[in-house]
Amino acid sequence: MQLNGYRFVILLITPSMTKIRNFFWFCSGASFPILKRCPTESSRFVSIGGAVFFTGLLAAVSAGFALYTVFDSYYAAIGFGLLWGLMIFNLDRFLVSSLKRKDKKWQEWLVATPRLVLAVLIAIVIAKPLELRIFSPEIAAELSIIQEEQRAKEQGLIGERYIKARQFYEEKINALELQIAGKELQRDELVRIAQKEADGTGGSLQRNLGPIYKVKEANAEKAEQELKELKRVNLGLIGLHRERMDSVLRSESQELASIDVSGMGGLALQMEALKRLSDKFPAISFANLFIVLLFIMIEASPVLVKLMSPSGPYDELLEAHEHAFVTYRKSRVHQLDTDLASKLAGRVDYST
Repeated sequence: MQLNGYRFVILLITPSMTKIRNFFWFCSGASFPILKRCPTESSRFVSIGGAVFFTGLLAAVSAGFALYTVFDSYYAAIGFGLLWGLMIFNLDRFLVSSLKRKDKKWQEWLVATPRLVLAVLIAIVIAKPLELRIFSPEIAAELSIIQEEQRAKEQGLIGERYIKARQFYEEKINALELQIAGKELQRDELVRIAQKEADGTGGSLQRNLGPIYKVKEANAEKAEQELKELKRVNLGLIGLHRERMDSVLRSESQELASIDVSGMGGLALQMEALKRLSDKFPAISFANLFIVLLFIMIEASPVLVKLMSPSGPYDELLEAHEHAFVTYRKSRVHQLDTDLASKLAGRVDYST
């Protein structure tokens, strides 16, 4: 009964394992009829297909995260992520299936060089969004610093734009106030001279309220009238200038309050924050390098597996099949050329 149970489990699992094997064969780009004639090659192409499949899966996850950062939508991220993953999967499948065996190993590596370069470029594109995800706490902190720097920069630009207007009105107000202060000093001096003339401590040094005192008193009163008139005019102008300066200050305050840097957190700025972090902290720089190298190895793994694996029965049968096709095509072309030549020769004989 126990053996029958094992047989039942094996019979239940076998179809699923066969489907998984066939799926990875499909991912490797292998020819099913030829591969079925080479049972010993099955595991090699399952490994190649697995590398192709998981590379496409990582590409889909990476693109999905990057696009979610851009669009802030799960549907867009999943849709475009799957599309990018399928594109990378199809490209890797083509790279692996189109890599043919050569007589010399260096020829295979030479042919594979452009494919490896493309794999490096794809790996860099795939790795960058995942780097942003891995270092997201550090990036968030650096983004706060970048936002504050941008806020300070905008505040400086706004201040530079309004400083001339503020200085203009401040200079006008100061000039008008200086005029009033100067006139007050002049009035006070004339009053002091008249007072000294009256008490005999200055001027003629005689205590009296005679003609000299009256002249000096008249000068002091005239200065007082002039001061009142100057205050009336200047204080009005000062009030007007203060109103205009207040209006400038209100406009400046409104612009400063309208500064909003909360939206500065897109993909490009996150990459800039990661670059700044790499410059500040060597550990993050090394981690970025290792992540990129890891993804380069993952992306190049299908081609490397194909290059490093020894030539097997599948390669021999595939080469024989392609050689037979080439031979058949050449013979068919030769036969068509012969038939065409015969027809042309028959037409020439008929006309003569």
